[in-house]
Amino acid sequence: MSKDKMQFQRGMSLHKFMAQYGTAAQCAQALFAWRWPQGFVCPACGNTRHCTLQSRRLFQCNACGRQTSVTAGTVFAGSKLALNVWFLAMHLITQAKNGISSLELSRQLGISQNSAWLMKHKLMQAMLERERARQLSGLVQLDGAYWGGRRRGYKRGRGTRGKTPFVAAVETDDEGRPQRMSLNKVRGTGRVSLGTGGGDGNSRRSSAVSLSPSGKGQLRPTAARRRSYSLTLLWAICTLAATWRADSPTA
Repeated sequence: MSKDKMQFQRGMSLHKFMAQYGTAAQCAQALFAWRWPQGFVCPACGNTRHCTLQSRRLFQCNACGRQTSVTAGTVFAGSKLALNVWFLAMHLITQAKNGISSLELSRQLGISQNSAWLMKHKLMQAMLERERARQLSGLVQLDGAYWGGRRRGYKRGRGTRGKTPFVAAVETDDEGRPQRMSLNKVRGTGRVSLGTGGGDGNSRRSSAVSLSPSGKGQLRPTAARRRSYSLTLLWAICTLAATWRADSPTA
């Protein structure tokens, strides 16, 4: 059996990450290049001529006198933690296939669990705001599922109490490989809740839908639905486990 190229694709190793972003100076230099790729630009007047206040690590505009830092207006603003700690947190969160808890993140970073919890949620909120404006394109496949395991005292199966229904929308390429995903909490996985036609919104049977770029849905047979979505939904549940876990500051 041939290896799945998507599963075995290479990422950035921890050794390579530390070589590029191991110090606060390296992270500040990288952040400056990402924020101002053509050089410093004053956020107030747009002037490019400036001076640097080394003692305070600020950039001052020569035209209007506005002072700003490389972290101003970002998720790092006002934080007492060094930039390399933030960068390492981003690396650990994005590279963990099954997610990472705030307690484990605090152990890896050497900070308190409360700080790790706040840092994690700030980064997750930044990712959410960045991806919220993006729309899935091309062939988009939909399917409904339930989040939550078996609980004592409740019946088994879909739609039981204590489970949260959600819909996974996956953008695929021409070869059917997933590219981007959007998960949304819904009231049920029936056709009414999914917007695929009539039927009972509380129906236990979900409908797998393939959306064309025009937005029109087409129901697929059950066998094709299982082949198309079994691995995709499993991947979605695994990668979003940390996000949906009850991760409180006192965990």
